[in-house]
Amino acid sequence: MTATVLRTLHHDRAPGDPLVLPGPWDAASARVFVEAGFPALATPSAGVADSLGYADGAVPAAEMFAAVARIVRAVPATVPVSADVEAGYGLPPEELVERLLESGAVGCNLEDSADGVLVEAEWQADRLAAVRQAAGDALFVNARIDTYVHGGPSPDPAAKAGAETVRRALLYVAAGADCVYPIMAPAEALPRLAAAVPGPLNALALPDGPGPRRLGELGATRVTFGPGFQRRAMAAVRGFADELLA
Repeated sequence: MTATVLRTLHHDRAPGDPLVLPGPWDAASARVFVEAGFPALATPSAGVADSLGYADGAVPAAEMFAAVARIVRAVPATVPVSADVEAGYGLPPEELVERLLESGAVGCNLEDSADGVLVEAEWQADRLAAVRQAAGDALFVNARIDTYVHGGPSPDPAAKAGAETVRRALLYVAAGADCVYPIMAPAEALPRLAAAVPGPLNALALPDGPGPRRLGELGATRVTFGPGFQRRAMAAVRGFADELLA
């Protein structure tokens, strides 16, 4: 499976019909999502971390790439898999691309914060450009923007985050990102972001927020769920366990 297929899935989508990408945390969950009919998958770093016994952000790079490879091997070659590789584990762009492609992933998330702090937008844009140069068209690059998570204090935090999000998004698209992902952006901010960004927009679906169709109507091209499915699965397991002990 090539990145071209994943890239194509993001374009020419009707409003209200975003690309919905569930987040498998292991091979078994990946098979379930594919059997349900999803055309592509996007691994969540937090869900994979939990399945491996680590806190989010604490998975060694080798274990994360091995987990991604198991997920890729578990699904048909016709199903593209994108991998959340956090901030890139400190790897040089060429090595990061090499290890992603070795795992079988054809897409990746790269975030623009480290240790809870936003990195300079221009530095991140340069890094994304280096990843694009190393990968060519072999990777679909989803540039995560963490302004709504680590935007810092402001008299009007939402307005500040929105303006900085647009600035970063434009830099990242110019650097070669295929899609931008302003994680935790409120639903009401999506129309403005979608209008300002010349490319696909990834929205995070939350349990208490709008569903994928509504997020698509608001401007999202792609909808992901972070570790949401993994946490719901673990809640179900806990419910079964409680029943056995009752």
